[in-house]
Amino acid sequence: MHLLGTVLEHLDAYFLKKNLISSNFLYLLALFFIVCGLLIQPLPELLQGYWQILIAPSNLLTDYFAVGGYGATFVNAGILMLLNAFMVSRHAKWMTGPLFAALFTVTGFAFFGKNLFNTIPFMMGAWLYTKFLSIPFKKVLLTALFSTALSPVVSLVSFGQGLPLAWGIPLGYALGIFIGFVVSPIASSFLRFHLGFNLYNLGFTSGVLAMVVASVMRSFKLAVDVENIQVTMNYGPVFGFVILLCLFLILMGWSANRFSFKGYRDLTREAGTSVTDFVLLHGSALTLANVGILGLLATGYVWLLDGVLNGPVMGGILTVMGFAAFGKHPRNVAPVVLGIFLMQYFMLTHDPDMTSAILAALFGTTLAPIAGHYGPLAGFLAGALHATLVNNVGGVHAGLNLYNNGFSGGFVAATMAPVLETITEWRRDRAERSRISEG
Repeated sequence: MHLLGTVLEHLDAYFLKKNLISSNFLYLLALFFIVCGLLIQPLPELLQGYWQILIAPSNLLTDYFAVGGYGATFVNAGILMLLNAFMVSRHAKWMTGPLFAALFTVTGFAFFGKNLFNTIPFMMGAWLYTKFLSIPFKKVLLTALFSTALSPVVSLVSFGQGLPLAWGIPLGYALGIFIGFVVSPIASSFLRFHLGFNLYNLGFTSGVLAMVVASVMRSFKLAVDVENIQVTMNYGPVFGFVILLCLFLILMGWSANRFSFKGYRDLTREAGTSVTDFVLLHGSALTLANVGILGLLATGYVWLLDGVLNGPVMGGILTVMGFAAFGKHPRNVAPVVLGIFLMQYFMLTHDPDMTSAILAALFGTTLAPIAGHYGPLAGFLAGALHATLVNNVGGVHAGLNLYNNGFSGGFVAATMAPVLETITEWRRDRAERSRISEG
């Protein structure tokens, strides 16, 4: 126990400051992913599987566990985290909550849709945008990372149209670069649409762009709808990996917080609306503990429902963990998940243990700020509405937007937030009039 405490203290001293997380921490996590991948799949199979991942059309829901195998998928996630860690470390030596959320989200989606090939064009487009406006790249770094939600567009055009690679790859990259160029100004304008109550703002932005791309492709009779591939059985080491990762983060946070969780209750009182940076507000130690706790709770939800921990579900868990640094905590997540679960239970088309239903519950926590700001009942209703809407928006963009729940969540937040704000103001005015009349 003394040895464990000593190791944790050294890790904390190197990777954490009071209100910052070292970008080098990502290299450690990336190594963890890659080593796990190398341990669970023979190298020849892993290399072949990784190649299959790179050339897969990759639209929603393409489970890389089924495409390339478990080891290749973990290596894919580790490579993407390495690439992004290198890029972040060049522009920001220390991370706050938003960057942490973005990097965990990109890594999560490396289990079902993102890979080295189809994410690079968006970074290139964002870089060209900064050169066009003569601004530092770090100003669009966050948007560039999240914009890879549209990575299936690159893969589908490159490999899914039956074109010779000499034509398909340049066309796919050109489209990805263009999207990376225009996404920053569009995302800024859409933030006002849902008033910051949808944490996955880029999911909504990407949904609109994907809808346009899918509509154009369908108009020219180009192939858009690709059959989804998913594994249907659990693989024990994947559960073990997630649990180990969560426990490691909890222990790091606990030790950095002087071997206590003091102050965690204050963190869970935050509403979570954009922008609520837990790293700056409550410190890196409690934030890492919150990341691990939410990861365990999300994994427990999958286990309790006897769901399959496949690539998409793994991505959902890692995304929840990422946003545990940027708006989510158990108190504002629970009402939303409960609303989604109960609505799915009573719906005739969805059982809560289906992969799509579990994903709706995990990613539906994008609406956690509604519960945090307006109360548990509002969060419950937001979750219930999200459960019905998310099943019907995926066809609009043909799975080209990986952040489908962010797209749905944007509509839910935009619908509910103005109504809830009106009710809140009415109650506030009534209370004020009552106070004046009594005085």
